[in-house]
Amino acid sequence: MIDPRAPRFTAGITAVLLLVTIVLSFAYPTDPQIEPAARILSPAFLLLAALSLLFLWGATAGVKRHPFGWLFRTLVRPRLAPPTELEDPKPPTFAQFVGFVVTFAGLVLGALGVPYAITIFASLAFVAAFLNSVFGYCIGCQLYLLLVRARPVSRRT
Repeated sequence: MIDPRAPRFTAGITAVLLLVTIVLSFAYPTDPQIEPAARILSPAFLLLAALSLLFLWGATAGVKRHPFGWLFRTLVRPRLAPPTELEDPKPPTFAQFVGFVVTFAGLVLGALGVPYAITIFASLAFVAAFLNSVFGYCIGCQLYLLLVRARPVSRRT
């Protein structure tokens, strides 16, 4: 079980980094005429790639082992009152997987030269991270619960 404030803290950091990615994507737009190596080395692409790897880390290792979760446990949680309730880590872990899929799709399309692919997919991920950090509404968690109710995802796995 995890402190429900940890995913919101993680989403806040992620939202800020995604916003920086969006700004950088406007400063360095993806142009199909640019060589693929130049597209891949753009600051927006590199930052989105780093965020995508962090999402993958959270999806495979779990939210308890995520670097931002470690920051929360080490720097923030000791200064807060104990949580009134704990939360199952499976929905936030699945949300990390959804974040990976969205950001990875933006990376692939951006590398292929699709105009504004990085901007669009970083914006989608930003909206999800913003909703989680500010309002506590986790789109990936809600998707997980819908899949559990529909039975494609087992509660034991």
